[in-house]
Amino acid sequence: MSKSRRDFIKKSATVSSALVIGGALPGFSAASYKNIIGANDKIRASVMGVNSRGYALSANFAFQQECDVIHICDVDTRASKKAAANVAKIQGTKPEEFGDFRKSLENKDVDLMVIATPDHWHAPAALLALQAGKHVYVEKPVSHNPAEGEMLVRASDYYKKSVQMGNQRRSWPNVIEGINELKKGVIGRPYFGKGWYTNNRPSIGIGKVVDVPDWLNWDLWQGPAPRKDYKDNIVHYKWHWRWHWGTGEALNNGTHMVDLLRWGMGVDYPVKVSSNGGRYRYKDDWETPDTQVINLDFENDMIMTWEGRSCNGRYVEGSSVGVVFYCDEGAMVMNGGNDYKIYDLKNKLVKEVKNEVEINPRDLANPASQLDALHIQNLFNNILKGEPLAAGVHSGYKSTLLVQLGNIAQRVGHSLEINPENGHIIGDRKAKKLWSREYEKGWEMKF
Repeated sequence: MSKSRRDFIKKSATVSSALVIGGALPGFSAASYKNIIGANDKIRASVMGVNSRGYALSANFAFQQECDVIHICDVDTRASKKAAANVAKIQGTKPEEFGDFRKSLENKDVDLMVIATPDHWHAPAALLALQAGKHVYVEKPVSHNPAEGEMLVRASDYYKKSVQMGNQRRSWPNVIEGINELKKGVIGRPYFGKGWYTNNRPSIGIGKVVDVPDWLNWDLWQGPAPRKDYKDNIVHYKWHWRWHWGTGEALNNGTHMVDLLRWGMGVDYPVKVSSNGGRYRYKDDWETPDTQVINLDFENDMIMTWEGRSCNGRYVEGSSVGVVFYCDEGAMVMNGGNDYKIYDLKNKLVKEVKNEVEINPRDLANPASQLDALHIQNLFNNILKGEPLAAGVHSGYKSTLLVQLGNIAQRVGHSLEINPENGHIIGDRKAKKLWSREYEKGWEMKF
């Protein structure tokens, strides 16, 4: 075992023991958490998409004693080389590199595929991994569009493999404690939830069609998406703001906060969804809203809203990201970290649970590695011991769908009526066209 892996495990063990005192994680015993250091079983992982978030994830998985990262997959040879070298330093053995992740899936030694690609690849890659007999860890959002998410839910049931979505706060102990208090009625019934994300993102400019760099397989980068010319302002990260590949700030960061709201309020599908916003700050190739407010109405007199401001970083409740639950007898604030505050109706702070681990919500790649290790460990415990997933694909699909519906309402320019039994759009042929997408011929998702 390398020194870096030993140091990380020691830190993770300290974090976990400090944060779970008092049984903050239902379903996890103290003995379970000891398994963060000392499990004998090895899960062999392949990590797909390692330029940014995937680079951090490949390191985090490599740091886990139960895991060996044996493959690194990326269409960018620079990213692949860098991530493989970093993993080798952590675990002491260098993973094999693949330009085409499908070659990795053919290897029987791979148990788990970790997916941190652009959004348009999330569900198609996860489906191929399931069909190859692999477990899956897929970053949020679980899919580019609702139809893909539904297909992935069915596939996970059919192939009987674990699929965990990367909404890591589901495994953060103080967040779990706060949600449990909320559900016990500590301040009455929650009836209004508000989430937000703010940043000061720069313009992406007007892209120029240029030659594809020699380090990039542009055809495989596009994969299931219909082909477009390569421009100099797409790869990397700026694809987030183009509907063809990305899903905007709503799914990039809103998924996390809407998931917390849905979890705390105990709701699944809405009855009505609306969205207002647009691209206001710059005139460039950015297509998705840089300013957006999504409103979701639920049965039983409950509503939630998510506010995204990509180009104005003014904080809400003192934080760039977070949620507030408004209840009969007060409010609970979670500022995006492993913490929460409870206020009474007179705005008096009646309880505060602080975060013991440093978090930077605006770190694009790795905002909270040691806490995220708990989410990874939850997946391992599910695979090895059958313990429940904190953020399985069924739950992840529902939270992803809420913000997808917000984006659909935004794009069609009017509110949507939703079936609360299954989350489907009622009527509205124009909106239903955005339930799925067109695929490059031969790349269609098939199940």
